[in-house]
Amino acid sequence: MKLALISILAGSAAAFAPAPAARTSVAQNAALDDLKSIAEKSNPVLKFYDPLELSSTTIWGNSNDDTIAFLRHSEIKHGRVAMAAFVGYIVQSNGIHWPFPIDFAGNPYPYAAGSPPEQWDALSDAAKWQIILFVGFFEWFSEAAGTHYMRGGVPGAYPKFSDHQVIPHPVPFNLFDPFGFSSGKSAEAKEKGLIKELNNGRLAMIGILGFISEQRVEGSVPLLKGLVSHYDGETMAPFG
Repeated sequence: MKLALISILAGSAAAFAPAPAARTSVAQNAALDDLKSIAEKSNPVLKFYDPLELSSTTIWGNSNDDTIAFLRHSEIKHGRVAMAAFVGYIVQSNGIHWPFPIDFAGNPYPYAAGSPPEQWDALSDAAKWQIILFVGFFEWFSEAAGTHYMRGGVPGAYPKFSDHQVIPHPVPFNLFDPFGFSSGKSAEAKEKGLIKELNNGRLAMIGILGFISEQRVEGSVPLLKGLVSHYDGETMAPFG
């Protein structure tokens, strides 16, 4: 939770945006200048604004460039998770689910349990562990494969399964761009796409936290009052 809050602050204050693919040395060269440039592109009105001075700090004995790379990667990752969570929340809230059973016993998806947090609570512990371990694998692979974003890699870049022998069997699709839609795009188009992803991720972080906040404390998000149901559970306790 603390890391998520830090990432949101970093996103709104210092624009820790994903770097264009061509800038493979951003973690080692002119990280702050690159940060300022992306900040102006992602928000031409606010531009570079860093009241918490996160862009001048260092963590865990690393250099300032490495620290900026860590914070940028953190925001990108939280933005992507938030975009998936925001869309998922809307889908689940409208009762949309797979038509087949959730397990071999023939149990349906728990769409009738209520809101998305209540649907999560209705899952079995085994189902929850499957989801957690599945996401955990993606996290492990992103840190273990390829050039690390704090050691010269590109913040936000996810390694290709096809480029590494860590997985003992063939994987037909990569997590990022599995169908290769972006392979033919120009560097300029990719850069614009990354800026859009950054801004969408920031908005999604605000959106999903708004949903959860209104469910827990009614009236805390006036625009959502009456649109989402109250939730008495604990959103930060997955096995509540």
